[in-house]
Amino acid sequence: MGFADDHLIPLVDAGLGNSAYLVDLGDGRALAVDASRDLRALREAAERRGLTVAFAADTHLHADFLTGALQLAADEGTTVLASAAGHRAFPHTALADGDETDLGGLTLRALATPGHTDEHLSFLLLDGARELGVFTGGSLIVGSAARTDLLGVDRAEELARAQYRSLQRLAELPDATAVWPTHGAGSFCSAPPSAERTTTIGAQKQANALLAAPDEDTFVRELLGSLGSYPAYFDRLAETNRRGPAILDAGRSLPTLSAAAVRTLLGQGAQIVDVRPVPDFAVGHIPGAVSIPLRDQFATWLGWLLSEEALLVFVTAPGQDLAELTWQALKIGYERLAGHLTMHAWTADGGDQESIELLTADRIGDRPVLDVRQQAERTAGHVPDAIGIELGALAANAGEAPSGAVVHCGHGERAMTAASLLQRAGHQDLAVLEGGPADWAKATGRPLQEGE
Repeated sequence: MGFADDHLIPLVDAGLGNSAYLVDLGDGRALAVDASRDLRALREAAERRGLTVAFAADTHLHADFLTGALQLAADEGTTVLASAAGHRAFPHTALADGDETDLGGLTLRALATPGHTDEHLSFLLLDGARELGVFTGGSLIVGSAARTDLLGVDRAEELARAQYRSLQRLAELPDATAVWPTHGAGSFCSAPPSAERTTTIGAQKQANALLAAPDEDTFVRELLGSLGSYPAYFDRLAETNRRGPAILDAGRSLPTLSAAAVRTLLGQGAQIVDVRPVPDFAVGHIPGAVSIPLRDQFATWLGWLLSEEALLVFVTAPGQDLAELTWQALKIGYERLAGHLTMHAWTADGGDQESIELLTADRIGDRPVLDVRQQAERTAGHVPDAIGIELGALAANAGEAPSGAVVHCGHGERAMTAASLLQRAGHQDLAVLEGGPADWAKATGRPLQEGE
């Protein structure tokens, strides 16, 4: 058994595509790296081992989730470790390149690795002179490197060049050094990564095409060429993390609302988010509601499509996990959560409802098709003549969607979200494809079209 097997606990957020880490320091204390504001899994892991989180290190000012380090400091007296160049506006141990922190037997050394962000640090974990592993955050990730355009398109190339130098620096570590990235498969902070979440320096020298780029210009061209769109909330969250997210009280819950209370809130500008499964929303929903089914990716689409300033009312199905709903919203800074109700409560009080038709692929006929997947997904194979508008851009481009469209994505969740946005914008006679383009190809016996 190696160090990672005995002492390292990865905590994967599958929806955001990230990993936080809890390191058992062997004396009843622990180090947390890139902990999210949703600390449930981390605290459960610490409790199982009887650990107190003594240190919380953040590799960078995260754009995709709020840091949990400040909450740990408030609740447990945890020492926060972060880059001095980040100019965080709350108490922390400010680190520069080469600074070391004594963890009590182990040492954490800060390595300046800018690129994903200006102030990015990697953290090298040392046992004496031996390199156990390096927490690379948004620098070197499995099979790739994290994106460099989050500070603006005008700085993307400059930061890509910094990312090249950072990866070359990390590649100088011994081949056996473990690599523990934060961003991974499913993260919009990443250029397309591998499904694996941890690796070694030696393995990346052999398998990472970006690390093997023959020169800096090639690296920059390949990295920038692989970047797609990213959620709108990324543009504001890094600054929230610099200021420090608000400390949350224990036991936060989502109140149950009456239909009358919801009508009052709607009159005050509240937004309805329906988190029920797609078939439930299709049968009947509150007019104007946005469908975002509660699943791993809920936070991503909430943050992409709705303002954090909106007062939110949720429509839920009986048995749905209200704590999960609440934490997915809180971890990306959505704190104006008014409460929830069921559709039964709404209709029993005389509330109106709308519906959206679900269609199997064999029933599309000659209706226009709207593909709301990411551009990379569409390029890999799409229904011929389908109009492509990414879901994240649809609200601003609803007028470009064809009348009476059949909307599709990969499985149906994003398509129903898109259809709800179009319906709210005044589109009628909408339908959602059950499944995705592969189902269309199977039903029609026709091939998908690749490319644009």
